[in-house]
Amino acid sequence: MDVSAMSNPTIEAVPSPAQVMAVRTRGRLLSQLPARLHHYASVVRDQEVNRRFFEDILGMPLVATWCETAFNPTLRREIAYCHTLYGLADGGTLAFFQFADEDMYQRCKSAPEPGRFHHAAFKVSQDTFHEIDRRLVDAKISRRHTDHGYVRSLYVLSPDDLKVEFTVDHPNAAEIDAARRGDAHAELARWLKGDHTPNNVNRH
Repeated sequence: MDVSAMSNPTIEAVPSPAQVMAVRTRGRLLSQLPARLHHYASVVRDQEVNRRFFEDILGMPLVATWCETAFNPTLRREIAYCHTLYGLADGGTLAFFQFADEDMYQRCKSAPEPGRFHHAAFKVSQDTFHEIDRRLVDAKISRRHTDHGYVRSLYVLSPDDLKVEFTVDHPNAAEIDAARRGDAHAELARWLKGDHTPNNVNRH
Protein backbone atom coordinates (compact mmCIF):
# COMPACT_ATOMS: atom_id res chain seq x y z
CA MET A 1 0.00 0.00 0.00
CA ASP A 2 1.30 3.45 -0.91
CA VAL A 3 1.14 5.28 2.43
CA SER A 4 2.39 8.50 0.88
CA ALA A 5 -0.61 8.58 -1.42
CA MET A 6 -2.92 8.26 1.59
CA SER A 7 -1.17 10.90 3.65
CA ASN A 8 -0.91 13.35 0.75
CA PRO A 9 -4.15 13.06 -1.21
CA THR A 10 -4.37 15.11 -4.40
CA ILE A 11 -6.26 18.35 -3.84
CA GLU A 12 -8.05 19.53 -6.97
CA ALA A 13 -8.16 23.25 -7.63
CA VAL A 14 -11.52 24.92 -7.17
CA PRO A 15 -12.76 26.10 -10.62
CA SER A 16 -13.05 29.83 -11.12
CA PRO A 17 -16.44 31.47 -11.81
CA ALA A 18 -15.36 31.95 -15.44
CA GLN A 19 -14.56 28.24 -15.82
CA VAL A 20 -17.89 27.24 -14.26
CA MET A 21 -19.79 29.55 -16.61
CA ALA A 22 -17.84 28.25 -19.60
CA VAL A 23 -18.90 24.67 -18.75
CA ARG A 24 -22.54 25.74 -18.33
CA THR A 25 -22.67 27.52 -21.70
CA ARG A 26 -20.56 25.09 -23.74
CA GLY A 27 -23.49 22.96 -24.85
CA ARG A 28 -25.58 25.98 -25.87
CA LEU A 29 -23.04 27.64 -28.18
CA LEU A 30 -23.12 27.31 -31.95
CA SER A 31 -20.87 24.61 -33.36
CA GLN A 32 -19.82 27.13 -36.02
CA LEU A 33 -19.97 30.84 -35.27
CA PRO A 34 -21.24 33.37 -37.84
CA ALA A 35 -18.41 34.09 -40.27
CA ARG A 36 -18.72 37.90 -40.26
CA LEU A 37 -21.16 40.79 -40.14
CA HIS A 38 -23.21 40.61 -43.34
CA HIS A 39 -24.58 44.16 -43.08
CA TYR A 40 -25.69 46.84 -40.67
CA ALA A 41 -28.76 48.73 -41.87
CA SER A 42 -30.08 52.23 -41.21
CA VAL A 43 -32.66 54.62 -42.68
CA VAL A 44 -31.74 57.82 -44.53
CA ARG A 45 -33.69 60.75 -45.92
CA ASP A 46 -31.64 61.28 -49.10
CA GLN A 47 -29.56 58.52 -50.70
CA GLU A 48 -27.44 60.92 -52.74
CA VAL A 49 -26.50 63.04 -49.71
CA ASN A 50 -25.67 59.80 -47.92
CA ARG A 51 -23.64 58.53 -50.90
CA ARG A 52 -21.54 61.68 -51.02
CA PHE A 53 -20.68 61.22 -47.34
CA PHE A 54 -19.82 57.51 -47.40
CA GLU A 55 -18.34 57.21 -50.90
CA ASP A 56 -16.92 60.63 -51.78
CA ILE A 57 -15.76 61.70 -48.30
CA LEU A 58 -15.08 58.46 -46.39
CA GLY A 59 -14.11 56.49 -49.49
CA MET A 60 -16.36 53.45 -48.94
CA PRO A 61 -17.61 52.20 -52.35
CA LEU A 62 -21.26 51.89 -53.31
CA VAL A 63 -21.48 48.22 -54.36
CA ALA A 64 -25.21 47.67 -54.92
CA THR A 65 -28.52 49.50 -55.26
CA TRP A 66 -31.82 47.62 -54.96
CA CYS A 67 -35.10 49.32 -55.91
CA GLU A 68 -38.05 47.50 -54.37
CA THR A 69 -41.67 47.61 -53.18
CA ALA A 70 -43.24 45.70 -50.31
CA PHE A 71 -46.57 45.59 -48.48
CA ASN A 72 -46.35 47.27 -45.08
CA PRO A 73 -48.86 45.75 -42.63
CA THR A 74 -48.81 48.81 -40.33
CA LEU A 75 -49.70 51.25 -43.10
CA ARG A 76 -51.74 48.63 -44.96
CA ARG A 77 -50.32 49.63 -48.31
CA GLU A 78 -47.41 49.08 -50.66
CA ILE A 79 -44.30 51.13 -49.97
CA ALA A 80 -41.49 51.89 -52.40
CA TYR A 81 -37.92 52.04 -51.19
CA CYS A 82 -34.33 52.15 -52.39
CA HIS A 83 -31.74 49.99 -50.62
CA THR A 84 -28.02 50.80 -51.03
CA LEU A 85 -24.95 48.84 -49.87
CA TYR A 86 -21.42 50.13 -49.21
CA GLY A 87 -18.61 47.59 -49.24
CA LEU A 88 -16.15 46.44 -46.57
CA ALA A 89 -12.95 44.50 -47.19
CA ASP A 90 -14.31 41.22 -45.77
CA GLY A 91 -17.43 41.28 -47.96
CA GLY A 92 -19.72 42.80 -45.36
CA THR A 93 -21.65 45.98 -46.08
CA LEU A 94 -23.18 49.05 -44.54
CA ALA A 95 -26.79 49.27 -45.78
CA PHE A 96 -29.23 52.19 -46.09
CA PHE A 97 -32.94 52.48 -46.89
CA GLN A 98 -34.68 55.50 -48.40
CA PHE A 99 -38.46 55.45 -48.69
CA ALA A 100 -40.42 57.15 -51.46
CA ASP A 101 -42.68 58.94 -48.96
CA GLU A 102 -41.87 61.12 -45.97
CA ASP A 103 -44.27 59.28 -43.66
CA MET A 104 -42.18 56.10 -43.74
CA TYR A 105 -38.99 58.03 -43.13
CA GLN A 106 -40.44 59.72 -40.05
CA ARG A 107 -41.68 56.36 -38.73
CA CYS A 108 -38.40 54.53 -39.30
CA LYS A 109 -35.58 57.04 -38.88
CA SER A 110 -33.10 56.56 -36.07
CA ALA A 111 -34.02 58.75 -33.11
CA PRO A 112 -31.04 60.53 -31.50
CA GLU A 113 -30.42 59.27 -27.97
CA PRO A 114 -28.41 60.67 -25.05
CA GLY A 115 -24.77 59.79 -25.59
CA ARG A 116 -25.55 58.16 -28.93
CA PHE A 117 -24.48 54.69 -27.78
CA HIS A 118 -26.01 53.09 -30.88
CA HIS A 119 -23.37 53.05 -33.62
CA ALA A 120 -21.62 51.00 -36.30
CA ALA A 121 -17.89 50.35 -35.76
CA PHE A 122 -15.29 49.22 -38.31
CA LYS A 123 -11.77 47.93 -37.79
CA VAL A 124 -9.24 49.71 -40.03
CA SER A 125 -5.48 49.90 -40.42
CA GLN A 126 -3.46 52.78 -39.00
CA ASP A 127 -3.00 54.19 -42.52
CA THR A 128 -6.73 54.04 -43.26
CA PHE A 129 -7.48 55.64 -39.89
CA HIS A 130 -5.28 58.61 -40.77
CA GLU A 131 -6.68 58.82 -44.31
CA ILE A 132 -10.27 58.97 -43.06
CA ASP A 133 -9.26 61.60 -40.52
CA ARG A 134 -7.69 63.72 -43.29
CA ARG A 135 -10.76 63.33 -45.50
CA LEU A 136 -13.01 64.60 -42.71
CA VAL A 137 -10.71 67.53 -41.99
CA ASP A 138 -10.66 68.45 -45.69
CA ALA A 139 -14.45 68.24 -45.83
CA LYS A 140 -14.72 70.35 -42.64
CA ILE A 141 -16.77 67.64 -40.91
CA SER A 142 -16.56 67.42 -37.13
CA ARG A 143 -15.14 64.20 -35.68
CA ARG A 144 -13.97 62.93 -32.29
CA HIS A 145 -11.00 60.80 -31.25
CA THR A 146 -11.09 58.51 -28.19
CA ASP A 147 -8.39 56.23 -26.80
CA HIS A 148 -10.28 53.31 -25.20
CA GLY A 149 -7.11 51.55 -24.09
CA TYR A 150 -7.81 48.43 -26.17
CA VAL A 151 -8.57 50.39 -29.37
CA ARG A 152 -8.21 53.97 -30.60
CA SER A 153 -11.37 55.29 -32.23
CA LEU A 154 -12.55 58.04 -34.56
CA TYR A 155 -16.25 58.93 -34.40
CA VAL A 156 -18.29 60.85 -36.97
CA LEU A 157 -22.02 61.38 -37.62
CA SER A 158 -23.51 60.71 -41.04
CA PRO A 159 -25.96 63.23 -42.59
CA ASP A 160 -28.80 61.19 -41.01
CA ASP A 161 -27.13 61.03 -37.57
CA LEU A 162 -25.82 57.47 -37.80
CA LYS A 163 -22.78 57.38 -35.53
CA VAL A 164 -19.91 55.67 -37.37
CA GLU A 165 -16.73 54.54 -35.61
CA PHE A 166 -13.39 53.55 -37.14
CA THR A 167 -11.02 51.70 -34.80
CA VAL A 168 -7.33 50.77 -34.70
CA ASP A 169 -6.23 47.95 -32.40
CA HIS A 170 -3.89 48.57 -29.49
CA PRO A 171 -0.35 47.25 -30.18
CA ASN A 172 -0.92 44.64 -27.44
CA ALA A 173 -4.41 43.73 -28.67
CA ALA A 174 -3.76 39.96 -28.56
CA GLU A 175 -2.75 40.03 -24.89
CA ILE A 176 -5.63 42.35 -23.96
CA ASP A 177 -8.15 40.14 -25.79
CA ALA A 178 -6.82 37.01 -24.08
CA ALA A 179 -7.16 38.59 -20.65
CA ARG A 180 -10.73 39.73 -21.28
CA ARG A 181 -11.76 36.35 -22.72
CA GLY A 182 -10.42 34.69 -19.60
CA ASP A 183 -12.52 36.70 -17.15
CA ALA A 184 -15.50 37.75 -19.31
CA HIS A 185 -18.13 35.75 -17.38
CA ALA A 186 -16.66 36.53 -13.97
CA GLU A 187 -16.49 40.25 -14.71
CA LEU A 188 -20.06 40.30 -15.99
CA ALA A 189 -21.29 38.51 -12.84
CA ARG A 190 -19.33 40.94 -10.64
CA TRP A 191 -20.79 44.01 -12.34
CA LEU A 192 -24.35 42.67 -12.28
CA LYS A 193 -24.04 42.02 -8.54
CA GLY A 194 -23.38 45.73 -8.00
CA ASP A 195 -19.59 45.99 -8.06
CA HIS A 196 -19.13 48.68 -10.73
CA THR A 197 -15.37 49.08 -10.29
CA PRO A 198 -13.83 49.78 -13.74
CA ASN A 199 -11.54 47.09 -15.14
CA ASN A 200 -10.23 49.10 -18.11
CA VAL A 201 -6.94 50.31 -16.64
CA ASN A 202 -5.57 51.27 -20.08
CA ARG A 203 -8.20 53.86 -21.00
CA HIS A 204 -7.05 57.46 -21.11
